[in-house]
Amino acid sequence: MVLESGLPTELSNVHPTFHVSNLRKCLADRDLQVPLDDIRVDDTMHFVEKPVEIIDREVKKLKRSRIPIVNVRWESKRGPEFTWEREDQMKLKYPHLFTTVTPS
Repeated sequence: MVLESGLPTELSNVHPTFHVSNLRKCLADRDLQVPLDDIRVDDTMHFVEKPVEIIDREVKKLKRSRIPIVNVRWESKRGPEFTWEREDQMKLKYPHLFTTVTPS
């Protein structure tokens, strides 16, 4: 069975048809609700979260190679989040995190 819902215009990029097996009973808790204006998603419907700073650096040693990785603190609606990311990919996407200031 398929249900087609009427969604608000803010959710125009969400497909309006859902299979009933995806629906669950929801008891609304106003304290946990996030306003739609605060939610940012990209074209692939992933949350857009911004890296805040590089916390730590390491080199991941594999059998034949070494991969520099960085521990990144992200700005998230769920609170601070930390992930290990490849340093080269982070430098390409977020070069501002790698600018160094030399003391005078």
